[in-house]
Amino acid sequence: MNNVLEIKNLSYIYSDGFDYVLKNLSFSFEKGKVYAIKGKSGSGKTTLLSLISGLERYKEGSILFKGKELNDIDLDYYRSSNIGIVFQSFNLLPHLNAIENIILSMDISKVKSIDKYKMAIELLKSVGLDEEKGKRRILKLSGGEQQRVAIARSLSYNPEIIIADEPTGNLDKETEDEIMKILTDLAHKENKCVIIATHSNNIASKSDVIFEIKKSVKNKEKIA
Repeated sequence: MNNVLEIKNLSYIYSDGFDYVLKNLSFSFEKGKVYAIKGKSGSGKTTLLSLISGLERYKEGSILFKGKELNDIDLDYYRSSNIGIVFQSFNLLPHLNAIENIILSMDISKVKSIDKYKMAIELLKSVGLDEEKGKRRILKLSGGEQQRVAIARSLSYNPEIIIADEPTGNLDKETEDEIMKILTDLAHKENKCVIIATHSNNIASKSDVIFEIKKSVKNKEKIA
């Protein structure tokens, strides 16, 4: 087994709280597979993704990226090079067009490319969008098209792990299927590790592995 990411006995409690939002979770993730993290609202799915992506620090348990403790590595480099994040709300800059959003991500990650514009076009094509759509301001695109741009942006520095937090939560069933096809292809054809937090049974059914997080009850431990 070649794990790119491992979670061992991970627990998390908010600084202003008394109850664990995550308790003793242990999961492992490989490249080339799609993982669905399922659970009801408030079960800690987004918190777990924040910890995996290095946006929050953990104090109990371990998160290992290629065998190295996440708390001990350069998290800025990790987020800008090793892991791509796709949000439910897209988090694209509306005053820029699709191509400019992707190029900005390349600049932040210090991607070395002779022609970033051409590279951005190729990334958009990989998610089913053409140059004409790429020149449109973000708010001139549909929700499904914006999510495709967000996925292309997350790929702009070729990360090994793609994290998606409810990526189809605001989309219709047909568009959900299209987005899931893109994410599945990234795992199965591009050898990415794709981790999706979702409420959707449809998304879960198309994933290779399902991890379920149970919502905690006060003073009771959460089980995975």
